[in-house]
Amino acid sequence: MKAIVQSMYGSADVLEFVDIDRPVIGDSDVLVRVHAASLHIGDWHVMTGLPYMLRIVGFGLRTPNIRVRGIDVAGTVELVGKNVSQFRTGDAVFGTCEGAFAEYTRVPEKNLALKPANLSLEQAAAVPTSAFAALQALRDRGEIRPGHSVLIVGASGGVGVFAVQIAKSFGAHVTGVCSTAKMEMVRSLGADVVVDYTTGDFTRSTQRYDIVLDTGGNRSLGDLRRLLGPGGTLVLVGAEGGNRLLGGASKWIHALVIAPFVGQKLRPLSTAPNKKDLLLVKDLIESGKLMPVIDRTFALKDVRDAFRHLEQGNVCGKIVIKV
Repeated sequence: MKAIVQSMYGSADVLEFVDIDRPVIGDSDVLVRVHAASLHIGDWHVMTGLPYMLRIVGFGLRTPNIRVRGIDVAGTVELVGKNVSQFRTGDAVFGTCEGAFAEYTRVPEKNLALKPANLSLEQAAAVPTSAFAALQALRDRGEIRPGHSVLIVGASGGVGVFAVQIAKSFGAHVTGVCSTAKMEMVRSLGADVVVDYTTGDFTRSTQRYDIVLDTGGNRSLGDLRRLLGPGGTLVLVGAEGGNRLLGGASKWIHALVIAPFVGQKLRPLSTAPNKKDLLLVKDLIESGKLMPVIDRTFALKDVRDAFRHLEQGNVCGKIVIKV
């Protein structure tokens, strides 16, 4: 089968479009014929091996432990292990795995759900990881409640587009921050207010929020805290910025150190994919409360170009890889 493989860390040039063996599934696994996958910033971090902390915590010191890139997947069931009871051959499914940028991938049964009925496979592939991050950031770390005022920094990005919609589904008043060209799209997702960061420093606003969700990583902890009301919650999503050793995790560490001494809650997010949340996201989609936004679609053989497009920083929603 064809797959996107890397044998060393580096730029998109390290990615190779090659033939490899189909994965062998275990008793509790599903072999999925991949129709689409999606790309997000975590894939870029693993490709480059940056920040270096990623290598130390288990992704591979000198070379990646997992050679095939891609986490989010949608496709059809090709084969099931003997202990699999929820799926059968031909089912259209979506979920998370290791090695989605390939014609076939092995997925644990617990990481899959039937595709939302109102989405194409390409749309479904754009959902899992970013929707998990948005849901868990708002529900678990932000403890969102009806009537809360929520500011989403990076509202047009992969996580941001889901966060706007999920916050609205919880009954919050949502303000999205994005660039001029993306304001109408963010407004169409349900944002009550849209702020253009290119026309002024939004962190100097007198408006205060119950929850600030930072998906961009470019603003200082002090700037973000200034936007919080007394007892408000700052949720840090992703680990962008910072140095080559720690990346944006340096802001996480700073937040954890000062959190006990301030009245606001400062909470980094570590996303945990799970079946319960995958099914909840599916229900939100089928009820019309949540929809993915696709920026561009690339063929599997053009994954290098997809990564380069991601690096440019102008992505609106998600990049999808069509297999």
